[in-house]
Amino acid sequence: MASTFAASSTVVGLGATSLSTPKTTSLTSSFVKPIVARNPFKLQAGTSGGKYTCSFKGDWLRTDLNVIGFGIIGWLAPSSVPAIDGKSLTGLFFDSIGTELAHFPTPPALSSQFWLWLVCWHLGLFITLTFGQIGFKGRSEGYF
Repeated sequence: MASTFAASSTVVGLGATSLSTPKTTSLTSSFVKPIVARNPFKLQAGTSGGKYTCSFKGDWLRTDLNVIGFGIIGWLAPSSVPAIDGKSLTGLFFDSIGTELAHFPTPPALSSQFWLWLVCWHLGLFITLTFGQIGFKGRSEGYF
């Protein structure tokens, strides 16, 4: 009975021929543009296999030393204002570096104030650099 059941039933898609062939769909995008090669043995230089090219700019970060310079100055100035019990964030961070270097081979303890000043100072620096990059490049490319 088991052999007759297995022989008489087929799973659709695995052994049946009643399924139609899958339809091929052509995906188009303005990001990826097809290139038609005249001679398939001579592909254009710079393409990835000769089929498609990408319109994404390779220099997407567009690094500029002005942004880095002004960003560091733009963060050092406000972080050097004595606003935390008469001390600045930069001063507290650099003092904690000196305190931790006094016992150099051993790392800072997890309860050390060094970690708080490290995270706050660098978070502010990276936020300033990010907004500086957005503002400087947005201004130079005419967004605002």
